[in-house]
Formats: sequence, C-alpha cells, structure tokens
Amino acid sequence: MEKWVSMPKVELHAHLNGSIRDSTLLELARGLGEKGVIVFSEFENVIQKGSANTHVKYDDRSLTEVFKLFDLIHIVTTDHNVITRVTQEVIEDFAAENVVYLELRTTPKKNESVGMTKHSYLEAVLEGVKAVSTVDVDFRPHDGDVRITGNAPPINDTCNGSTRKKIYVRLLLSIDRQGTAEAAMETVNLVLEMRDLGVVGIDLSGNPTVGEWTTYLPALKFAREQGLYVPNPKEIRSMLDFLPQRIGHACCFEEAEWEKLKSSNIPVEICLTSNIRTNTIPSLDVHHFADLYSKKHPLVICTDDSGVFATSLSNEYNLAASAFGLGRREIFELTRNAVEFVFADDGVKRELKELFRIAEQKLEQ
Repeated sequence: MEKWVSMPKVELHAHLNGSIRDSTLLELARGLGEKGVIVFSEFENVIQKGSANTHVKYDDRSLTEVFKLFDLIHIVTTDHNVITRVTQEVIEDFAAENVVYLELRTTPKKNESVGMTKHSYLEAVLEGVKAVSTVDVDFRPHDGDVRITGNAPPINDTCNGSTRKKIYVRLLLSIDRQGTAEAAMETVNLVLEMRDLGVVGIDLSGNPTVGEWTTYLPALKFAREQGLYVPNPKEIRSMLDFLPQRIGHACCFEEAEWEKLKSSNIPVEICLTSNIRTNTIPSLDVHHFADLYSKKHPLVICTDDSGVFATSLSNEYNLAASAFGLGRREIFELTRNAVEFVFADDGVKRELKELFRIAEQKLEQ
C-alpha cells in the first residue's frame, strides 16, 4: 500500500461530510446518544467496521449499513463547530496520503434551531479550511493570491530540515435534488458570492429518482453563464447534451449514451468502491472503467465518500491496479493526467504539472 500512499494524487469527487473520520463520527454519535437524540448502540458497530480505514474491504459494510451511516451523518453535521471540525480533518486526512489537489463537494444546510443558514454553513466550512495545521492549504480560486494557511511556495518546500506539505483545495456546492428551483438558484448565487474564497463550481447530487432535470436546468445554465464549473448532472441524455466539464460515476448508460460520452471526450470521475457498495455496478469484472481505459477515455480515480465506504484514494488506486492489471506507471499516468480536469486556473495547473514532473523522476529511480 505504501507505493500508492507515497504517490502524489488528485481527488476530484469527494463529498465533504461523507468523508468524515470514523473516530469523529463515533464520538459525535456517542454524544448524541447521551443526549437521547439517537440510540447509540444502533450505530456503534457499523461505525467501528471502518475503524481500520485503508484496510477494510469494500464489502465489509452492507448497503443497509451504508445508508444508515448517511442518515447519521445528516444528523450530526447540523452544527457549525462540527462542520468546521469535519472540514479540517478531511483535508488533513487527504493530505496525509499525499493528495496534492482536492475538490470537496458539500450541500449547504439550514438548521434554524442553531441559527444555521446556508451562508453560515459555508462560513463554517471555510473556518475548517483555515484551521488546517498539518499542511499548507492553497485556496486560490483564480489568478489572485488568496492563501488560507501558511506561506508555501508553489512546490513543497523544505524548512528547518523538514518538508512542509502543500495541498490545493477547491469547493463545489451541491444542489440537492430534493430542493426547488428557487433553492437551486440560491445555491448558485451563494457560489458567486463566495467564488473569490475558493468556491468554484456547482454539483447536482442526491437520489437520481427524485426531482426532474428541468427543475434545476435554469440554475445550472445560469451557473455556466457566470463562468462556474458544472459537473455531474444525473439524467443521462440531457446531461450529455448539456456537456458538463466532468461526469461523476457514469453508471447505467445505454449503448447510444456510451458512444456520445466517448465522442464528447468528457472526463469521468470513477468511484470503484462506491459503485460496488451501492450496487450500481454488480462487480468490478463488469465495471466500465476497463472499457473506458482501453479506449483511452479521460478518467480520474476518486473516493466519493471515503468515510462511509471505509476507503481512501490510495486504496482506490490499489483496487484499480489489482482489478484491472495496472502497474504503478499506469496509475501514475492516470493521476497526472487528471491535472487537466481540475477546476482551477492555468497557474495552478502549471504548478501541479511541475510537481508531477519531479515525482516522475523519482518514480524512474
């Protein structure tokens, strides 16, 4: 596993709250149990199944248990301090396994009981970014120089004999499919208000059987007109016609839709463990990664919800290598190529390419 941990990585499909640490979730759940909000014993065992995060097999949690965790996370992430803590820990966890560029997705929440608005929710997320202490965070959205922590140079620097890591972080705000057209537009406007603080795009997420594509289309079109990045709308044919900058998962396509995807050359965010655990793909033997990879279609390996699915990006690399017969060089090329798909300016891309150029030299040693 060390060869995957040490490799620089790009993560483009990670949900903030779904990436919560098991230890943090256990602590928060125990607190809610003591307050009588939940029955802690109903959640304790399923949380502890993921305690050895990178060593848990993707089938250790049942689908029922996965959805149970999502329900619990929804309950615990309704407090500003929790949101700040989770954000800090998630960024530090990705940085610890050498993720050098991270895009986090989150759905802004309202909780009137604690005075939480969508705006204050996002402010709590930004406080979490500021609180990161184990790594320098570059939160620069365009060509400006907005850095949240530290004073790192473009490439990891060495100071006083120790290497100081650096991670680029960007945020995407998710439009909830259970919401209204007005709520979707509110989220887009929130992105526009916060775009100078590292919020760069819009995501449409949630249960694909809920809501209609036409409900959210005006907000997505408006977002694109304002220069925001828009990945991952769900209705397949309408999605492909919309030509998003990236597509998440790409499951359940028909033959004609596969052909349109390939001809459009839209990058696909591949989440292997998530796809298997949620039963959207029956097994890795029939996963579309193999076909797309053989056709040299642009791909990036991602985690989706690393906490819920008890995985890590290093683990996903290892899974892809073993399932599809890929070596270290092939996996390295996949993550290096993902730099072209990041929702960041050309200056960031140049710095990332230089980082991977240096890493490639070490790979050949």
